[in-house]
Amino acid sequence: IKTKTSKYVDKSRYMMKKPNIVFVFGDQWRAQATGYAGNPTVKTPHLDRFATESINLTQAVSGYPVCSPARASLLTGQFPLTHGVFVNDVHLDNSTVSIAQAFKQGGYQTSYIGKWHVDGHGRSNYIPPERRQGFEDWKVLECTHNYNQSAYYSGNSDQKLFWDGYDAIDQTKAAEDYIRQHRNSDQPFLLMISWGGPHAPYQTAPEEYRELYQPENIPLRPNVPAEAAKQAQEDIAGYYAHCTVLDDCMGSLLTTIEAEDIQDNTIVVFTSDHGDMLGSQGLIKKQKPWEESIRIPFLLRYPALFGLEGQQVPEAMIGMQDMMPTLLGLSRLPIPEGVEGIDFSNFLQGDENPSDSTALLACYHPFGQWRSGIDGGPYGFTGREFRGIRTNSHTYVRSLQGPWLLYDNLNDPYQLDNLVDLPQHLSLRDDLDQKLQRKLDQRKDKFLSGMEYINTWGYTVDERGTVPYQK
Repeated sequence: IKTKTSKYVDKSRYMMKKPNIVFVFGDQWRAQATGYAGNPTVKTPHLDRFATESINLTQAVSGYPVCSPARASLLTGQFPLTHGVFVNDVHLDNSTVSIAQAFKQGGYQTSYIGKWHVDGHGRSNYIPPERRQGFEDWKVLECTHNYNQSAYYSGNSDQKLFWDGYDAIDQTKAAEDYIRQHRNSDQPFLLMISWGGPHAPYQTAPEEYRELYQPENIPLRPNVPAEAAKQAQEDIAGYYAHCTVLDDCMGSLLTTIEAEDIQDNTIVVFTSDHGDMLGSQGLIKKQKPWEESIRIPFLLRYPALFGLEGQQVPEAMIGMQDMMPTLLGLSRLPIPEGVEGIDFSNFLQGDENPSDSTALLACYHPFGQWRSGIDGGPYGFTGREFRGIRTNSHTYVRSLQGPWLLYDNLNDPYQLDNLVDLPQHLSLRDDLDQKLQRKLDQRKDKFLSGMEYINTWGYTVDERGTVPYQK
């Protein structure tokens, strides 16, 4: 493995000491919203530089693109029908070894800062230590999107505190303080930072960032219909403002890591839980099987092992359930028995791909914003359960009524032409359907209706299919 100075990386450094891990993720940050991904409008200079020093898993996918299910899979390495968090605002229990517990067993200190959203006991309520999945250092709120008056609880105190100003800036400062305090420790650390943006509300970034983007100057993806264009431009302008302030936060965090001289032996990851439609296909938010909803960024920098030579890796279609085992593998720690995700760590070092280069897509129970589009969108307000498969070239999705979507993503990257019922593509559709069925069989997923899963797990939902939550 070569660095930019054309010297081979000394892998003995990799074997001497276990790496620190700084895992950063935004909420609802779609893969298409960075400069390094080819977007010339959004300003992300720090992430663009970071990408030149990182492994870029260009086909990363959030297979169940909604907040709580994605986060629960990140924390457990399991699929939603295993851990049970397939809708928002339900509780992730302690029945399996979490990412924090696995790293703690390996001698790590653990810290979590920001949005949690897997406790299910009220979005503003105190979360006691026994419900923190093993995290020790703790500056967390279950969920808020009031970024400028954002509460949190620190340590084991049930006193509600508030971040100063725009919360991600202060959260990043707290993370930097943690790094400074622990850089010389005999124990490595796992630090997870969960920002609330760029999730809606879109128009709440600091003013100097909102001034960078005027709606009338925002170019739209070709799959945004004309009737959705005005609203989409307004939303995206605010969304990009959030992206840029978070990019500055990332820059500050990386500067601290370098200033504390721990860059070489620190794994830094940047990713997200899922994307955001932002008017594409006439739809908003997440839970949908289209690219804007399922595709997420994933950058991983680890100079002691990979050097500082950026490389793009399209073959590893990493998902939320794969991130825990991959980080454990890179840290040379055992992977708990209950983990269902794939460990890509050896593949990233040159071994064979342990996956079949496909991703499973799923909506187990449509709720809330699934039903929302801009002016209803072409698919109206009706949510639907689905199972699908994404390959490097195609997306195929089945609903309870049968084959629903088929896209050639290489020749139709904006997914404008649904090929699912065209006679000349039936053979391809059948082949993808068989691959999808094999994945469902592996997961023992019978593809039932959403309410059957709701009833099986004993959840209660309102008229929008949403599990009611307390403030």
